[in-house]
Amino acid sequence: MTELQKITPHLWYDHDAQAAVDLYVSLFPNSRVISIERIPSGPGEDGAIVNFELNGQRMTAFDGGPMFRFTEAVSFVVSCETQEEIDHYWYGLSSGGTEQQCGWLKDPFGLSWQIVPAELPELMEAAPVAVMDALLQMVKIEIEPLRRAASPPVSG
Repeated sequence: MTELQKITPHLWYDHDAQAAVDLYVSLFPNSRVISIERIPSGPGEDGAIVNFELNGQRMTAFDGGPMFRFTEAVSFVVSCETQEEIDHYWYGLSSGGTEQQCGWLKDPFGLSWQIVPAELPELMEAAPVAVMDALLQMVKIEIEPLRRAASPPVSG
């Protein structure tokens, strides 16, 4: 028996749920489309309900019509181990969208993402002011400047 996922994010799109899912599934490993159901009538008519897994997390994308839009009040945080991983998600998700300060972006469908190094909490703990000052100078996050900010200079 498959284990039931207690909470499933449900993302509301105007008319491009399937295109959004195609982008997300192409970028994240361990991702797949589970099912696509066409919407026969209503505000999302001719749209789709797409059930998918994003890095193993089950989600649903729904073409519900133009009544609701995404805001920065809800975002997905992607914790990255390397600069290459940050770059992969940053460029893949921001292409056609908008880049914002401190590793935030909106994808082409308006959904907000935070692309951050997994070690950010430890770096912030080591030198909160210096790391935050460095972070505030960035749009796409670069790990090395944050590491330098977290490490006091070695005096000789």
